[in-house]
Amino acid sequence: MYHMEDVLEVYQRPYDPKRPKICMDEGSKQVLAHTREPIPMEAGEPERIDYEYERKGVCSVFVAMEPETGTCQVRVSKRRTKKDWALFLREIIDVQYPHADKIVLVMDNLNTHTPSSFYETFEPAEARRLTEKLEIHYTPKHGSWLNMAEIELSILARQCLSDRFPSREALAAQVDAWQRERNQAKVTINWRFTTADARIKLKRLYPSIEQ
Repeated sequence: MYHMEDVLEVYQRPYDPKRPKICMDEGSKQVLAHTREPIPMEAGEPERIDYEYERKGVCSVFVAMEPETGTCQVRVSKRRTKKDWALFLREIIDVQYPHADKIVLVMDNLNTHTPSSFYETFEPAEARRLTEKLEIHYTPKHGSWLNMAEIELSILARQCLSDRFPSREALAAQVDAWQRERNQAKVTINWRFTTADARIKLKRLYPSIEQ
């Protein structure tokens, strides 16, 4: 219950550009090549795609989004290792939010999502600098739905990732185009589920205190 109420408290804080609230998540996408060229759509005929395909591996998709401004950053990576996470977070810190005093980061509690990943990727001084820029809040076990980045990943999957992509480069190009349009649209998220709501609707999940 602590992690749930902790995340909900973060979402209720007033907006502060010096301490932006960022939700981060990651997903995966298979890279699939056509074995036969699709037949383009014609008048009265839909596009026809052969069900057979050639596997080209799996890519990871990292997402960081700011619910209150609609800003999102999406990166395609070959893997989902500690190093990939650390490199993505350093870009968010130094390139996307260089003037922030502290980034309030909400993310799932995976073994790669930890400041120790900075120390396995960078020199100690750099790892410490990056760690000091983050105020980390983890979603609870089985409670990843509390991470608003899941909403962004779902939208990305529906709008951008439904096609087959023959290479990581083709996937990255499509994701970059989607990201530009998404940032221009500035779609924000109005999160309404509060701690008070949780204590009522999820009462059965709280420990029973006997007097």
